Parts: sequence; structure tokens; C-alpha cells
Amino acid sequence: MLVRTVILYVAMTVCAVAFHENTFAVFELREELQMLYMNMWELLQQLEYVDAAQREVVYAEIDHIKSEIARIVNELIQHDKQQHP
Repeated sequence: MLVRTVILYVAMTVCAVAFHENTFAVFELREELQMLYMNMWELLQQLEYVDAAQREVVYAEIDHIKSEIARIVNELIQHDKQQHP
């Protein structure tokens, strides 16, 4: 029983020290990035069957998602630079 307790405390200590300060923020950004990638794929598939009038709207949405992806990547890089100066 004592060995289990010691192992548990060691594991908890390692986990507490190993996690970065911005772990949840990074997780949220990665989750948002994943959603944007899925939306981008859907928009690219829509280009196969939309008419000319709708195509301009899809292009505008693709540009918006590209800018959001770039913003999130820059934030992730910023968090990484803060954690590893």
C-alpha cells in the first residue's frame, strides 16, 4: 500500500511540474485550429458544386478562415516562445 501511495505522489508531482503554464490555452487554440481546418475542407468541397454567384462568397469565407488559421498559429508560436525563451 505504501509503494502505491509513493508511486501515486511521484506521478502527481511529475504531472504537475511537466505541464506548462499555458496548457489549457494551447489546448483551446489547437481545438479551434482543428475546427477551422475541417471548415476549410468543407468549403473546398463546396467549390465543386456551387454556381458562380456563390463561388465569390465561398472565396471570401476561405480567405477569412485562412486569416484565422494564421492568427491561431501565431498565438501558438507566441505561447511556445513564452514557455521556452
